[in-house]
Amino acid sequence: MRILKWTAACCLLSILLLDLSGCAWGSGPDVQPVAEPVPKPSAGQPADPAAESQTPERPIVLGFSQLGSESDWRIANTNSIRDAAREAGITLLLENAEQSQEKQFEAIRSFIRKKVDVIAFAPVIQSGWEPILKEAQQAGIPVILSDRAVDVRDTSLYVTFIGSDFYEEGVKAGKYLLDKMRDVPGPIRIAELEGTVGSTPSIDRGQGFRDTIRSRADLEIVSSAPADFTMEKGREVMRAFLKKDGKPPHVLFAHNDDMALGAIEAIEEAGLAPGKDIVVISVDGTRKAFEKMVEGKINCVVECNPLLGPLIMQAAKEIMQGRTLPKRIASPESVFTEEMAAVEVGNRKY
Repeated sequence: MRILKWTAACCLLSILLLDLSGCAWGSGPDVQPVAEPVPKPSAGQPADPAAESQTPERPIVLGFSQLGSESDWRIANTNSIRDAAREAGITLLLENAEQSQEKQFEAIRSFIRKKVDVIAFAPVIQSGWEPILKEAQQAGIPVILSDRAVDVRDTSLYVTFIGSDFYEEGVKAGKYLLDKMRDVPGPIRIAELEGTVGSTPSIDRGQGFRDTIRSRADLEIVSSAPADFTMEKGREVMRAFLKKDGKPPHVLFAHNDDMALGAIEAIEEAGLAPGKDIVVISVDGTRKAFEKMVEGKINCVVECNPLLGPLIMQAAKEIMQGRTLPKRIASPESVFTEEMAAVEVGNRKY
């Protein structure tokens, strides 16, 4: 009898264990399976590939507010960001602000609501960013500045700025002009096509150019006006410059290629030869500008590299890994003259 009772008890215990095991692996909504520990392979035995596999990490989500699509440079910049995000396996939320700071505020707030991992943006202008950056900081979302800087008292509101040294670009343009005109007697009249009012590249390029040509008193900027970095405005403003005082300038310094291309059309409409009657200096380095250099219609282009996508994605990854980044990451750039254009035009990616 004792043996029968013991056997019955064992059977009942087995049934209970099986029932509990079934609950642990069931499909109920509040119950999660418990993984069994995987035994380590004995010495000399191959490891189980399934045991070594790990669940892939969730992709980084990056919210990017692009300031617009006003030029070939900007389009190349956007394409670089899209391509680099895809290659890096980063989920990209891209918003076009269409040259509106208010739309950039809206985009950044939407990124905060969506709880993205990192926010990056190319600011339309320098000022007015402190409140929105504080909102991102309070939400615990790190911020990367792309292409253009912001004017804020508290630089801890953003992690890093990735882009060109716009002041140095102005300096390079000024040095080229000094060299080009070293044997030309003055006075030399200069017209300047500025970019968007209040934008970092327009402010810094203009200042770098002025600081450099100041060493020669007979170089005078006689006309300067904003043309919004667009071809249409460049054409329109240059037409006005050419009618001013009835004296065309000897030099045109355009803050970007699109404005220079528009100005070239206006110069030709006036019966003048761009690149000869008027020395043309531009900033960017687009293929269209190089083609005009090959034709002799632009004399010099200071490169401003738009292909910032890989730098931005690498920065986002390092931020998520807890690494410290430098406050300023500069993109590699050069200066190209009409003598170099034919060789280099085929190398332009934008």
